[in-house]
Amino acid sequence: MATVHRKSRAGSPPGFFACEAAGLRWLASAGGAPVVEVVDVADDHLDLVRLHPVPPDAQAARTFGEALARTHDAGAPAFGAPPDGWDGDGWFGPLDSPLPMPSGRHQAWGAFLADCRVRPVATALRRAGLTTPADDVAFDRLVGLLHDGRWDDDDPPARVHGDLWQGNVVWTAQGTTLIDPAAHGGHRESDLAMLALFGLPHLDVVLDAYQRTRPLRRGWRHRAGLHQLYPVAVHALLFGGGYVARTRALLHATTGR
Repeated sequence: MATVHRKSRAGSPPGFFACEAAGLRWLASAGGAPVVEVVDVADDHLDLVRLHPVPPDAQAARTFGEALARTHDAGAPAFGAPPDGWDGDGWFGPLDSPLPMPSGRHQAWGAFLADCRVRPVATALRRAGLTTPADDVAFDRLVGLLHDGRWDDDDPPARVHGDLWQGNVVWTAQGTTLIDPAAHGGHRESDLAMLALFGLPHLDVVLDAYQRTRPLRRGWRHRAGLHQLYPVAVHALLFGGGYVARTRALLHATTGR
């Protein structure tokens, strides 16, 4: 019989665990990358089948890359759409201090990124005193460029994990398994950029296998900074320090100012 891992937090935002459970089930229903199984969910906790990590290896990385591409290809109704079974905004960040993550229903990825990610986090950074006037101008410029479709393409909304750093990828004997999502309809490159942001064992193997399954649009590596801006900015809000400088560097590199 499988053992259970319980996630709990006193005073968690209403629906916090229900949203996560919906995201896990939605990702699992794609039939791609393995996802930790939900056992039970309530207002104050989420019970999951306990995973047993093993050392990562290249073959598991190759299988994971192929499977992640299939997860993304399962799609979503719109950019910013929440997972099936959840109707509302989500959260992004650690269990003890998650930040609201707005949902939306955008037909263009750029408009979604501008309205649901860049503008809210820019406002939060400014209120926290973490931006300069030049940063504020650059954020406004970025919002305008996104609404103008500078980085839009014909790729439909992907079914993304949304917080795919290495800590949310568990290597097990049953397959490389996803946990702790901020699942939504987004751009597939965002998950891949997140994997690169904090590093992942055998990342080159994962990316090669992904590309063999679902080739990426030319120049995707150069767009990684745009996709990394939001998660780094959230880290700046939560932890300050070097993340503030890193946010500023990504912002000005992206806008060219």
